[in-house]
Amino acid sequence: MSALLLVAAAISSSRQKDTLQGKVHIEEKNGKYILYRDGKPFYIKGASGNAHFDVLKRAGGNTVRVWDTLNLAKVLDSAAANEIAVVVGLPVFNSDYMAFYNNGSKVAKQYEAFESVVSRFKKHPALLMWCIGNELDFPHKPAYLNFYKAFNELTEMIHREDPDHPVTTTVMNFNSKNIFNINARCNVDLISFNIFSRLSFLRDELKGVSLFWNGPFMLAEWGINGPWEGTEQTAWGAYIEDNSTKKADIYLERYKTYMPVENPRFLGAFAFYWGNKQEGTHTWFSMFDENGAESEVVSTMQYIWTGKRKEYPFPQIKYMLLDKKGARDNIILSPGNHSSAEVLMLEKAIIKTVKWQIFKEDWYKKNNLHSTRKLKPIAGLMEDDQGLNVNFKAPTDEGPYRIFATIYDENGHFSTVNTPFYVITDK
Repeated sequence: MSALLLVAAAISSSRQKDTLQGKVHIEEKNGKYILYRDGKPFYIKGASGNAHFDVLKRAGGNTVRVWDTLNLAKVLDSAAANEIAVVVGLPVFNSDYMAFYNNGSKVAKQYEAFESVVSRFKKHPALLMWCIGNELDFPHKPAYLNFYKAFNELTEMIHREDPDHPVTTTVMNFNSKNIFNINARCNVDLISFNIFSRLSFLRDELKGVSLFWNGPFMLAEWGINGPWEGTEQTAWGAYIEDNSTKKADIYLERYKTYMPVENPRFLGAFAFYWGNKQEGTHTWFSMFDENGAESEVVSTMQYIWTGKRKEYPFPQIKYMLLDKKGARDNIILSPGNHSSAEVLMLEKAIIKTVKWQIFKEDWYKKNNLHSTRKLKPIAGLMEDDQGLNVNFKAPTDEGPYRIFATIYDENGHFSTVNTPFYVITDK
């Protein structure tokens, strides 16, 4: 090849690369859907959260999902610095919020606000796609016409302003009516599902709607059972939380057994939750503690994404006993009485510290959503640190509580377990 032809080829290749830079699209070939990013196939190895992008990168993940535009510039810049792609959520009200969707002025302001966000960030190198809403319902009745109008106006705006990035929306579990209405009345590029305990039914449910929908999909959230209907409870309604060792086993088993990785329409999934959050408890979904220490689930996700676990093992918890009883024994304590708790381990581990805490149960739910406000442990109940065993006084006020043990090893890893109990006074 002549020098002139080599130069021409290099220029052409450079122009093609510049043209593809930042572009994301979905292609369908013989029933198989492939997500392309910058001209290359991109399979989502994702986590839902907005922090610890450096750990995600080292663990083999490549994408995060955020639910809103709060601190979006910082999130995108941090993701880009760690070569992580981002699915950006545009938070919209659910379809049953009639007072909003029947108010043209409010809908217009929302449209303008999101149009500004799309315009500002559409060329950001970390952007993968846009997600309109989270766990929306898509009813059939004519009363919801204004919802569909507002939703479709947002979709059309994004497709017009930013044709380089797909648009999705998320629904809770797998609801054939929602899917039918999205397919018939909306123009999204793919459908996303938040599925936890019902992941085992997904393959069959996908087959059940194949007559009217065969498009691409991803899981925007998946993981362990949450503090909601279907999860085991105490007699007073406190949800029983698995310890972190059991959670790690559940993540792996659910992925290996039920994740539809063989489905030609599946674009990937986001494990929930890559960070630290209060939902039911401060440990229920948190893969990290408030200071950034890693739980065993992080190692499990690395194994799922790369086939390799973290170099060092994590403390392996068997269970906790409170006065020789377990969480399912409906433990009742008297105010101010002395009790003891202990954590039993599956195997010996090098333990650096054990942090014991007692919290009031958090049952506050607005709009049927768990409170995300961080709780404070009750002071003055514990005796001096006693490792895997602790003596404590029961709170004096009647009501539901939990005792937590957080076990740290010398590598900065932690494991958690908690037990609910109820204090009853004689008054």
